[in-house]
Amino acid sequence: MSKSGKGRAPEGVQVVATNRRARFDFEVEESYEAGLALTGSEVKSLRAGNLSLSDAYAQPRGDELFLFNCRIGEYSAAAQFGHAPLRERKLLMKRAEIEKIRVNVEQRGYTLVPLSLYFKQGWAKVELGLAKGRKHEDRRNAIAERETKREMDRAMSRKRR
Repeated sequence: MSKSGKGRAPEGVQVVATNRRARFDFEVEESYEAGLALTGSEVKSLRAGNLSLSDAYAQPRGDELFLFNCRIGEYSAAAQFGHAPLRERKLLMKRAEIEKIRVNVEQRGYTLVPLSLYFKQGWAKVELGLAKGRKHEDRRNAIAERETKREMDRAMSRKRR
């Protein structure tokens, strides 16, 4: 995935959902890619686009990493063997990366926020951002910077015409 979270997805990547609010509420410093341990009905539901990342977060528990509050809606065709929409899901990463993340979350006060969920070569992946929360003033500054950049871009495009 791209660092900025914008632009087109690379070849072989099918984006299911992005958490647009995450980059507004948090200052993302690093991003990681993790696999997801899912059931069959969850994969089918993801392929149908039935997903919400709005309140989701990840947290280390022991030597493992888990995704919480990620809502994957029920798959209607799998009525008998369905899944719980809000269950905690295990994230698959290398142990060294999990340890690095765990230290940052526990000692430095960072938060792990899912930025996007996508299929990469048939495997479900989630892009996690190691982030610090923004204060209200910081959000205002980010909006002001974005607006001034837009105005400068508009002025430059008018000048080129």
